[in-house]
Amino acid sequence: MLLLHLSDVDEAGWASAFAEQLAPYPVVRRGDDFDPAAVRYVFVWKPTPDAFDDLVNLEAVLSLGAGVDALMQHLRLPDAPIVRFVDDDLSQRMSDYVVAHVTMHHRQFTRFRADQQARRWSQFYPPAAAETSVGIMGMGVLGQDAAQRLAPLGFTLRSWSRTPKQVEGVTSYAGAEALDDFLAGTDILVNLLPLTPETRGILNYATFAKLRRDRLEGGPVIVNAARGGHQKEADIVRALGDGTLGAASLDVFEIEPLPDSSPLWALENCYVTPHIAAISTVTSGVRYFSRVILDAEAGKPLVNVVDRQRGY
Repeated sequence: MLLLHLSDVDEAGWASAFAEQLAPYPVVRRGDDFDPAAVRYVFVWKPTPDAFDDLVNLEAVLSLGAGVDALMQHLRLPDAPIVRFVDDDLSQRMSDYVVAHVTMHHRQFTRFRADQQARRWSQFYPPAAAETSVGIMGMGVLGQDAAQRLAPLGFTLRSWSRTPKQVEGVTSYAGAEALDDFLAGTDILVNLLPLTPETRGILNYATFAKLRRDRLEGGPVIVNAARGGHQKEADIVRALGDGTLGAASLDVFEIEPLPDSSPLWALENCYVTPHIAAISTVTSGVRYFSRVILDAEAGKPLVNVVDRQRGY
Protein backbone atom coordinates (compact mmCIF):
# COMPACT_ATOMS: atom_id res chain seq x y z
CA MET A 1 0.00 0.00 0.00
CA LEU A 2 1.12 3.57 -0.80
CA LEU A 3 0.19 6.32 1.66
CA LEU A 4 0.31 9.97 0.63
CA HIS A 5 1.17 12.57 3.25
CA LEU A 6 1.53 15.87 1.40
CA SER A 7 1.24 19.34 2.90
CA ASP A 8 0.87 22.59 0.93
CA VAL A 9 0.30 20.77 -2.38
CA ASP A 10 -2.68 19.15 -4.13
CA GLU A 11 -2.65 15.82 -2.31
CA ALA A 12 -5.92 14.73 -3.92
CA GLY A 13 -4.52 15.33 -7.40
CA TRP A 14 -1.40 13.33 -6.64
CA ALA A 15 -3.46 10.50 -5.14
CA SER A 16 -5.69 10.28 -8.19
CA ALA A 17 -2.72 10.19 -10.53
CA PHE A 18 -0.95 7.52 -8.47
CA ALA A 19 -4.11 5.40 -8.27
CA GLU A 20 -4.45 5.48 -12.04
CA GLN A 21 -0.76 4.76 -12.69
CA LEU A 22 -0.41 1.97 -10.09
CA ALA A 23 -3.81 0.25 -10.37
CA PRO A 24 -4.66 -2.17 -8.87
CA TYR A 25 -1.98 -1.37 -6.24
CA PRO A 26 -3.74 0.33 -3.29
CA VAL A 27 -3.20 4.09 -2.81
CA VAL A 28 -4.57 5.88 0.27
CA ARG A 29 -4.55 9.34 1.84
CA ARG A 30 -4.36 10.39 5.48
CA GLY A 31 -8.14 10.72 5.92
CA ASP A 32 -8.95 7.31 4.44
CA ASP A 33 -9.77 4.17 6.41
CA PHE A 34 -6.73 1.90 6.18
CA ASP A 35 -4.50 -0.31 8.30
CA PRO A 36 -1.21 1.54 9.01
CA ALA A 37 0.58 -1.80 9.22
CA ALA A 38 -0.30 -2.43 5.55
CA VAL A 39 1.55 0.68 4.35
CA ARG A 40 4.78 -0.25 2.57
CA TYR A 41 5.57 3.14 1.01
CA VAL A 42 4.83 6.67 2.21
CA PHE A 43 5.10 9.61 -0.19
CA VAL A 44 5.78 12.79 1.76
CA TRP A 45 6.17 16.53 1.51
CA LYS A 46 6.45 18.60 4.71
CA PRO A 47 5.24 15.73 6.91
CA THR A 48 3.53 16.57 10.19
CA PRO A 49 5.03 15.31 13.50
CA ASP A 50 2.79 12.22 13.51
CA ALA A 51 3.25 11.40 9.81
CA PHE A 52 5.07 8.11 10.40
CA ASP A 53 3.27 6.90 13.53
CA ASP A 54 2.20 3.22 13.39
CA LEU A 55 3.80 2.68 9.96
CA VAL A 56 5.64 -0.38 11.22
CA ASN A 57 6.18 -2.16 7.89
CA LEU A 58 7.61 0.60 5.74
CA GLU A 59 9.84 -0.41 2.86
CA ALA A 60 10.72 3.17 1.88
CA VAL A 61 10.01 6.85 2.45
CA LEU A 62 9.52 8.62 -0.88
CA SER A 63 10.39 12.32 -0.85
CA LEU A 64 8.65 14.70 -3.24
CA GLY A 65 11.59 17.10 -3.02
CA ALA A 66 15.01 16.65 -4.60
CA GLY A 67 16.49 18.00 -1.36
CA VAL A 68 15.79 16.10 1.86
CA ASP A 69 17.35 18.41 4.47
CA ALA A 70 14.00 19.29 6.07
CA LEU A 71 12.82 15.68 6.03
CA MET A 72 16.04 14.54 7.73
CA GLN A 73 15.22 16.80 10.68
CA HIS A 74 11.89 15.07 11.36
CA LEU A 75 11.97 13.93 14.97
CA ARG A 76 10.23 10.60 14.27
CA LEU A 77 11.70 9.77 10.88
CA PRO A 78 11.59 5.97 10.56
CA ASP A 79 14.64 3.83 9.93
CA ALA A 80 13.65 3.03 6.35
CA PRO A 81 15.41 3.94 3.09
CA ILE A 82 14.65 7.45 1.84
CA VAL A 83 14.30 7.83 -1.92
CA ARG A 84 14.71 11.33 -3.31
CA PHE A 85 13.26 12.70 -6.52
CA VAL A 86 15.65 12.62 -9.48
CA ASP A 87 14.04 13.40 -12.80
CA ASP A 88 15.05 14.77 -16.20
CA ASP A 89 12.20 17.29 -16.17
CA LEU A 90 13.26 18.64 -12.77
CA SER A 91 16.88 18.88 -13.91
CA GLN A 92 15.86 20.68 -17.10
CA ARG A 93 13.86 23.26 -15.18
CA MET A 94 16.69 23.92 -12.75
CA SER A 95 19.17 24.25 -15.59
CA ASP A 96 16.82 26.64 -17.38
CA TYR A 97 16.93 28.89 -14.32
CA VAL A 98 20.70 28.66 -13.97
CA VAL A 99 21.41 29.34 -17.65
CA ALA A 100 18.99 32.28 -17.73
CA HIS A 101 20.57 34.00 -14.73
CA VAL A 102 24.17 33.22 -15.64
CA THR A 103 23.74 34.66 -19.12
CA MET A 104 21.81 37.65 -17.78
CA HIS A 105 24.65 38.54 -15.43
CA HIS A 106 27.34 37.79 -17.99
CA ARG A 107 25.69 40.26 -20.38
CA GLN A 108 25.62 42.90 -17.62
CA PHE A 109 21.85 43.21 -17.37
CA THR A 110 22.06 45.27 -14.18
CA ARG A 111 24.22 47.90 -15.84
CA PHE A 112 22.11 48.18 -18.97
CA ARG A 113 18.85 48.27 -17.03
CA ALA A 114 20.21 51.22 -15.05
CA ASP A 115 21.29 52.88 -18.30
CA GLN A 116 17.81 52.43 -19.75
CA GLN A 117 16.15 53.91 -16.69
CA ALA A 118 18.52 56.90 -16.91
CA ARG A 119 18.04 57.15 -20.72
CA ARG A 120 21.80 56.85 -20.99
CA TRP A 121 23.39 55.51 -24.20
CA SER A 122 26.59 53.79 -23.04
CA GLN A 123 28.11 51.24 -25.39
CA PHE A 124 29.88 48.96 -22.94
CA TYR A 125 30.85 45.55 -24.31
CA PRO A 126 30.69 42.60 -21.89
CA PRO A 127 33.51 40.04 -21.94
CA ALA A 128 33.25 36.96 -24.13
CA ALA A 129 31.76 33.86 -22.53
CA ALA A 130 35.15 32.14 -22.73
CA GLU A 131 36.61 34.96 -20.63
CA THR A 132 33.95 34.46 -17.95
CA SER A 133 34.29 31.72 -15.36
CA VAL A 134 31.18 30.05 -13.95
CA GLY A 135 31.80 28.07 -10.77
CA ILE A 136 29.19 25.51 -9.76
CA MET A 137 29.05 24.43 -6.14
CA GLY A 138 27.53 20.97 -5.94
CA MET A 139 28.02 18.44 -8.72
CA GLY A 140 25.21 16.02 -8.18
CA VAL A 141 22.59 15.39 -10.85
CA LEU A 142 21.49 19.04 -10.96
CA GLY A 143 24.99 20.49 -10.97
CA GLN A 144 26.20 18.19 -13.72
CA ASP A 145 23.16 18.93 -15.85
CA ALA A 146 23.69 22.69 -15.44
CA ALA A 147 27.34 22.33 -16.45
CA GLN A 148 26.42 20.33 -19.54
CA ARG A 149 23.94 23.01 -20.63
CA LEU A 150 26.32 25.91 -19.96
CA ALA A 151 29.24 24.28 -21.80
CA PRO A 152 27.93 24.86 -25.36
CA LEU A 153 27.60 28.58 -24.57
CA GLY A 154 31.36 28.81 -24.25
CA PHE A 155 31.81 29.65 -20.56
CA THR A 156 34.88 28.54 -18.67
CA LEU A 157 33.48 26.05 -16.17
CA ARG A 158 34.75 24.91 -12.79
CA SER A 159 33.11 22.95 -10.00
CA TRP A 160 33.46 22.35 -6.30
CA SER A 161 32.03 19.40 -4.41
CA ARG A 162 32.66 17.25 -1.36
CA THR A 163 34.33 14.54 -3.42
CA PRO A 164 36.01 14.82 -6.86
CA LYS A 165 33.65 14.71 -9.85
CA GLN A 166 35.04 14.35 -13.35
CA VAL A 167 32.84 16.11 -15.91
CA GLU A 168 34.14 16.79 -19.40
CA GLY A 169 35.02 20.44 -19.91
CA VAL A 170 34.81 21.29 -16.20
CA THR A 171 37.80 21.91 -13.93
CA SER A 172 37.05 20.06 -10.71
CA TYR A 173 37.88 21.10 -7.16
CA ALA A 174 36.96 19.00 -4.13
CA GLY A 175 37.07 19.28 -0.37
CA ALA A 176 37.39 22.18 2.03
CA GLU A 177 41.08 22.60 1.26
CA ALA A 178 40.31 23.39 -2.40
CA LEU A 179 37.47 25.88 -1.84
CA ASP A 180 39.62 29.02 -1.83
CA ASP A 181 41.33 28.08 -5.12
CA PHE A 182 37.93 27.37 -6.66
CA LEU A 183 36.53 30.73 -5.56
CA ALA A 184 39.62 32.69 -6.67
CA GLY A 185 38.97 31.87 -10.32
CA THR A 186 35.16 32.23 -10.28
CA ASP A 187 33.22 35.22 -11.66
CA ILE A 188 29.68 33.83 -11.39
CA LEU A 189 29.11 31.49 -8.46
CA VAL A 190 26.17 29.08 -8.82
CA ASN A 191 25.07 27.19 -5.71
CA LEU A 192 23.41 23.80 -6.20
CA LEU A 193 24.77 22.13 -3.07
CA PRO A 194 22.73 19.90 -0.78
CA LEU A 195 22.08 21.54 2.57
CA THR A 196 24.13 19.83 5.28
CA PRO A 197 25.72 21.06 8.51
CA GLU A 198 28.94 21.59 6.53
CA THR A 199 27.31 23.69 3.79
CA ARG A 200 24.91 25.72 5.94
CA GLY A 201 25.79 29.43 5.67
CA ILE A 202 28.47 28.84 3.05
CA LEU A 203 27.25 31.86 1.03
CA ASN A 204 28.68 34.46 3.38
CA TYR A 205 30.76 37.61 3.20
CA ALA A 206 34.08 35.77 3.55
CA THR A 207 33.15 33.53 0.61
CA PHE A 208 32.11 36.48 -1.55
CA ALA A 209 35.37 38.33 -0.84
CA LYS A 210 37.37 35.43 -2.29
CA LEU A 211 35.69 35.52 -5.74
CA ARG A 212 37.60 36.87 -8.75
CA ARG A 213 37.18 40.61 -9.18
CA ASP A 214 38.89 41.59 -12.46
CA ARG A 215 36.48 40.27 -15.11
CA LEU A 216 32.87 41.33 -14.57
CA GLU A 217 32.27 45.05 -14.28
CA GLY A 218 30.70 45.79 -10.92
CA GLY A 219 32.06 42.66 -9.31
CA PRO A 220 31.37 38.93 -9.14
CA VAL A 221 27.87 37.46 -8.96
CA ILE A 222 26.10 34.72 -7.02
CA VAL A 223 23.15 32.58 -8.10
CA ASN A 224 21.49 30.51 -5.35
CA ALA A 225 18.83 28.03 -6.43
CA ALA A 226 19.49 25.41 -3.74
CA ARG A 227 18.39 26.20 -0.18
CA GLY A 228 17.91 29.37 1.85
CA GLY A 229 19.97 27.83 4.63
CA HIS A 230 23.05 28.11 2.44
CA GLN A 231 23.03 31.90 2.54
CA LYS A 232 23.51 34.60 5.15
CA GLU A 233 21.22 37.31 3.84
CA ALA A 234 22.70 40.08 5.98
CA ASP A 235 26.05 39.31 4.35
CA ILE A 236 24.49 39.38 0.88
CA VAL A 237 22.95 42.79 1.54
CA ARG A 238 26.30 44.10 2.81
CA ALA A 239 28.23 42.65 -0.15
CA LEU A 240 25.77 44.02 -2.73
CA GLY A 241 25.99 47.42 -1.10
CA ASP A 242 29.76 47.76 -0.84
CA GLY A 243 30.71 46.24 -4.20
CA THR A 244 32.01 42.91 -2.92
CA LEU A 245 29.25 41.46 -5.10
CA GLY A 246 28.07 43.07 -8.30
CA ALA A 247 24.72 41.28 -8.33
CA ALA A 248 22.81 38.30 -6.97
CA SER A 249 20.00 36.03 -8.13
CA LEU A 250 18.19 34.37 -5.24
CA ASP A 251 15.40 31.82 -5.54
CA VAL A 252 15.54 30.61 -1.93
CA PHE A 253 15.63 32.39 1.42
CA GLU A 254 16.28 31.90 5.11
CA ILE A 255 12.58 32.54 5.77
CA GLU A 256 9.97 31.80 3.11
CA PRO A 257 7.97 33.62 1.96
CA LEU A 258 10.59 36.37 2.05
CA PRO A 259 9.35 38.90 4.64
CA ASP A 260 8.17 42.30 3.43
CA SER A 261 10.79 43.85 5.69
CA SER A 262 13.73 42.20 3.91
CA PRO A 263 16.07 44.76 2.32
CA LEU A 264 16.67 42.32 -0.55
CA TRP A 265 13.38 43.38 -2.16
CA ALA A 266 14.61 46.93 -2.78
CA LEU A 267 18.14 46.25 -4.08
CA GLU A 268 18.43 46.99 -7.79
CA ASN A 269 21.27 44.48 -8.16
CA CYS A 270 19.37 41.65 -6.45
CA TYR A 271 16.94 39.49 -8.42
CA VAL A 272 14.35 37.79 -6.21
CA THR A 273 12.26 34.83 -7.40
CA PRO A 274 9.83 32.98 -5.08
CA HIS A 275 11.37 29.48 -4.96
CA ILE A 276 10.27 28.58 -8.47
CA ALA A 277 13.54 27.53 -10.14
CA ALA A 278 12.41 23.91 -10.40
CA ILE A 279 9.15 22.23 -9.51
CA SER A 280 8.24 18.58 -9.11
CA THR A 281 5.23 18.15 -11.39
CA VAL A 282 2.51 15.57 -10.83
CA THR A 283 3.16 13.95 -14.20
CA SER A 284 6.91 13.50 -13.76
CA GLY A 285 6.67 12.72 -10.04
CA VAL A 286 4.03 10.02 -10.42
CA ARG A 287 5.91 8.46 -13.34
CA TYR A 288 9.16 8.36 -11.36
CA PHE A 289 7.85 7.09 -8.02
CA SER A 290 5.46 4.59 -9.59
CA ARG A 291 8.44 3.01 -11.29
CA VAL A 292 10.32 3.02 -7.97
CA ILE A 293 7.43 1.18 -6.27
CA LEU A 294 6.81 -1.32 -9.06
CA ASP A 295 10.50 -2.13 -9.35
CA ALA A 296 10.79 -2.59 -5.60
CA GLU A 297 7.75 -4.87 -5.55
CA ALA A 298 9.44 -6.91 -8.29
CA GLY A 299 12.51 -7.33 -6.12
CA LYS A 300 14.70 -4.71 -7.78
CA PRO A 301 16.86 -2.39 -5.63
CA LEU A 302 15.73 1.10 -4.74
CA VAL A 303 17.38 3.96 -6.66
CA ASN A 304 18.59 7.37 -5.48
CA VAL A 305 18.60 6.34 -1.83
CA VAL A 306 19.76 9.06 0.58
CA ASP A 307 22.99 8.49 2.45
CA ARG A 308 21.93 9.47 5.95
CA GLN A 309 25.46 10.18 7.10
CA ARG A 310 26.07 12.65 4.27
CA GLY A 311 22.52 14.01 4.39
CA TYR A 312 21.79 13.63 0.66
